[in-house]
Amino acid sequence: MSGEGGRLSNLQLRIVSSVVLAAAVLGLTCLGGLPFRLLAVAIGAAMMVEWCAMAGEACSRRGAAIAGGFLCAMLLAILAGLPAELVFSLLGAGVVASLVDSRIRREQVWPAAGLAYAGLSAASLAFLRGSDQAGLVAILFLFAVVWATDVMAYFCGRALGGPKLAPSISPGKTRSGAAGGALFGVLAGVGVAFAAGASVLLLAPAALLLSVVSQAGDLFESWVKRRHGKKDSGALIPGHGGVMDRVDGLVAAALALYVVGWLSGSADNPAQGLLMR
Repeated sequence: MSGEGGRLSNLQLRIVSSVVLAAAVLGLTCLGGLPFRLLAVAIGAAMMVEWCAMAGEACSRRGAAIAGGFLCAMLLAILAGLPAELVFSLLGAGVVASLVDSRIRREQVWPAAGLAYAGLSAASLAFLRGSDQAGLVAILFLFAVVWATDVMAYFCGRALGGPKLAPSISPGKTRSGAAGGALFGVLAGVGVAFAAGASVLLLAPAALLLSVVSQAGDLFESWVKRRHGKKDSGALIPGHGGVMDRVDGLVAAALALYVVGWLSGSADNPAQGLLMR
């Protein structure tokens, strides 16, 4: 009885945390510009801290300092609203410097990997949103697909069961959950596209891509945690764990959407390319 009450209490805590976080994130998303860039930078910084903490000895103090220094420079460039070319140049230089340092010291490449993971996540989110209406629609589209995928993958998996998706990485995930999450993710994305007057025919395939990538991002973070013997990436968010535990799928999908927007538009304004009819 007490165990059931504990699980119920934890579920309630997760729901409350999710509602508060969603409200805060949506508020900053609507504001755009500097407020949203602050959110993107905070996410990137938290991811780097949690990555190094999970890696432990595999992420040496010197390696973390080099990677962290370049990440700080990159995040400041994002806050200042500098062009994407400069931001990604700083990230690339940092990853190369970190890899060279790891090679010289014959250490593992976890600091460089963490820098790339956190830096690409922060930059993708910041440049996708920008400060115009197209950026708002692009981010809301991203949120709708990823959040619907995450929630419905859980409920479909619980209701339908069946074969596991990746038992050696995340034993709780099922193929039925992945398929259900993808279906509802596409429906949610199509709903946002239709409401915004964007091309449903163009964004429906994008929604499917984002749903698949977000689930892959979730599995990737699960693999990293399992690799280092961790249950959660941190304990910052009550009932959920760390920041990476909450944004693993989101940041992977954000990078995919950013790349699509970049290829069809520009690095500084990818949302314009995404919403072209």
